[in-house]
Amino acid sequence: MRINRLIFTLFIIASVSFGFAQEESQPAVIGFYNLENLFDTIDDPLTDDAEFLPHGENQWTAERYERKIANMSKVISLMAKDEGGVVVLGVSEIENERVLIDLVNHPNLKAMNYGVAHHDSPDRRGVDVAFIYQKDRFRVIEQVPYRLVTPDTSFYTRDQLLVKGVIDGVDTLHLIVNHWPSKRGGEQRSMPKRIAAAELSKHISDSIMHANPAAKVIIMGDLNDNPNAKSILNYLGAKKKSSDTHVNELFNPMYKLYMDGIWSYVYRDEPNVIDQIIISYGLLAPKTGYRYAGVKIFRANFLLTKSGSYEGTPLRTFAGGSYLGGYSDHLPVYIILEKVN
Repeated sequence: MRINRLIFTLFIIASVSFGFAQEESQPAVIGFYNLENLFDTIDDPLTDDAEFLPHGENQWTAERYERKIANMSKVISLMAKDEGGVVVLGVSEIENERVLIDLVNHPNLKAMNYGVAHHDSPDRRGVDVAFIYQKDRFRVIEQVPYRLVTPDTSFYTRDQLLVKGVIDGVDTLHLIVNHWPSKRGGEQRSMPKRIAAAELSKHISDSIMHANPAAKVIIMGDLNDNPNAKSILNYLGAKKKSSDTHVNELFNPMYKLYMDGIWSYVYRDEPNVIDQIIISYGLLAPKTGYRYAGVKIFRANFLLTKSGSYEGTPLRTFAGGSYLGGYSDHLPVYIILEKVN
């Protein structure tokens, strides 16, 4: 009888220990998603949101808003599902904190227990960058917005938001979410604005890495430039290969995806990878905590247009002036981090 009890006790201990081991080996997914004009239906007198009002150009009714929230929450709940879901997700083109709260409280995401980190930017349309994060796995220590000043002093755009936090109680991450200025006005005219954005991201990441060369920095966002653009290669200084990346430097895992023809965004039939996640050397060869293990673009069939002139491209909320009730003109991207043994 005593032997049986002993065996049972040892079985319970082994089961619990195995459970902890499984939990410790669970990957951590860090992602980014441009939600494409996630506006509420309320008029904000401080921003130009007229087209996203019930009687505005897009007839942005409560029903359409609720469908948008349902669609976005569906995508987030399914991306990286095989890896345990997204722990931290940077987002762009959201109007305010209210829409983020509606998003994370939708039944598709409620069980994930997401918190939000948001800051109002001076963008004229009122769109911001922000984060949502699993509160059970990621604890925010601080969040700091950085104002982007461009050569055109009359131009107001999105701030860059730095969030520092502890993941799974074992590792510190520094995450910077971006939405760089678009190419409106042409490549030559708009490039100085994205160069300014690249220099700001580099300033933030350099400050962190110079204080701690082993720091784990993740720069993410809609950069409105492909990985081979001079803003990213020359001014941000992101390396094409991990083997060429050294202490206090950045590596861009999206470069190979772009060269292999894998896209996250299509403009005028041209495939692009403007949605990027760039990491510091500290995530390539850490002695403890998490390290980089791979990158993916989430490409589910339901996210793509099935027919017509836009066939095979992301199924948007609006296209050609018509309401489609889709998702976003961007596909979400994410990196996988694994625990160092």
